[in-house]
Amino acid sequence: MQAFDLFAILPELVLLVATCLLLVASVYVRETQPLTPGVEQDIFHTPRGVGFVYFFSIILLVYMIFAFIGRLGDVSLVAMNGLFQSDPFSNLLKACSCTAVLVSLIYSKQYLADRAMFRPDFIVLSLLALLGQLVLISGSNLLTLYLGLELMALPTYALVAMRRTSEMSVEAAIKYFILGALASGFLLYGMSMLYGVTGSLDLIEIFKTVADPRVNHLVMAFGLVFIVAGLAFKMGVVPFHMWVPDVYQGAPTAVTLMIAAAPKLAAFALLFRLLVNTLLPLLGDWQPMLVVLAILSLILGNVTAIAQTNVKRMLAYSAIAQMGFVLLGMLSVFDDHAFSASMFYVITYVLTTLGTFGLLMILSRKGYDCETLSGLKGLNKQHPWFAFIGLIMMFSLAGIPPTVGFAAKLGVLEALVDAEHTFLAIIAVVASLIGAFYYLRVVKVMYFDEPEHEVTVTGSFFTKALLSLNAILVLVLGMLPSGLMDLCLDAMRRTLLGS
Repeated sequence: MQAFDLFAILPELVLLVATCLLLVASVYVRETQPLTPGVEQDIFHTPRGVGFVYFFSIILLVYMIFAFIGRLGDVSLVAMNGLFQSDPFSNLLKACSCTAVLVSLIYSKQYLADRAMFRPDFIVLSLLALLGQLVLISGSNLLTLYLGLELMALPTYALVAMRRTSEMSVEAAIKYFILGALASGFLLYGMSMLYGVTGSLDLIEIFKTVADPRVNHLVMAFGLVFIVAGLAFKMGVVPFHMWVPDVYQGAPTAVTLMIAAAPKLAAFALLFRLLVNTLLPLLGDWQPMLVVLAILSLILGNVTAIAQTNVKRMLAYSAIAQMGFVLLGMLSVFDDHAFSASMFYVITYVLTTLGTFGLLMILSRKGYDCETLSGLKGLNKQHPWFAFIGLIMMFSLAGIPPTVGFAAKLGVLEALVDAEHTFLAIIAVVASLIGAFYYLRVVKVMYFDEPEHEVTVTGSFFTKALLSLNAILVLVLGMLPSGLMDLCLDAMRRTLLGS
């Protein structure tokens, strides 16, 4: 290992060491005063031992964000003997992942405190899951990708089961673990077939070997089927979606946010690394698979969401449909605009998801979780600003201007039309119109229904200010999307040229 290698993995190394130290420190830092449920504490005033872990993790994540932003202008490089790559694509996604985890921790603080779950293990597990995402995003070897995938998945299994007294949470954790292990087995089996045919674990070497016409195409096709199945599970698309609604609903809302936001960025990176960077010569095999997965996800996700009265379960089916849109952007190969449109879509979807679940958490209180449509009734009459935030988030998920969701959907649709996939674009538009129904139903409930009970807003001033900033960003990026779009396009172009 050389200094060059250490520099390449420095942020991940800092995160690993700091997380291990936080785990040890949490045992020895004495709790001075218990955090009273229902009493709002801001980020800087947490009179408890866990406050040290929380505050230090916030500082650590801020460092990580700026570290990756500072590397956006760097050239693509491969380190650790071909195991790890740092390029504009990975650095942008890593910065977004760290930001998503940072915002998730801030949103979750009061929610967890009200349920006696604000403990160091939640923070440490979240940071370990983030480390797995970072390794996965920068993987340039099949082993690195699988290591990052499992490092991301295992802490999330534990997070889902944190509420041990809830049968629903334990059941969701068991389903998540079993189906996650099955999907990991699919992916690993597909990777083993790739290794058997190509004789290499390095993505660049596999790309060169796959392009050779002398390679056994039948074995490659079988391996590809297992890989796509594993990818589909991690993205939560039909027909590998069965875990998504149960886990979203069964897990505490803070944990649901940890699963619904940042891991989507890592799943997109895994999809890009394996299908575009590695298996592009097999385009004729995996493109039809993505077409079927995308269409089924768009239709089933949006149609099934209409019947849901639980908001978290509705958002789960919404996520299935949204990931269908991401897959559509990957169909326009040899077009960096299409890849950047998918990248823009997944980043803005994570931004909207953060605001949506953040709103649900501040509307929850001790002994009550805001999870059903009835809990949002009449929100505008009691808290008009937070009802407006909810409206912005629903409009963005539905793709209604001037929110960023409209710009994201428009970018994917333009890429489809440019690639002469007009029929798929029409299906996507129709599915979006169906999905608009249940998003607008939430707006109708907040603005036109009579409240059934008094709605209490929890969380510190800092949390509420951050949620407001989140909503403003969704609006501003919707009206001025070119900056982030250009950043995604530039990162994608430089990464593809560098590879």
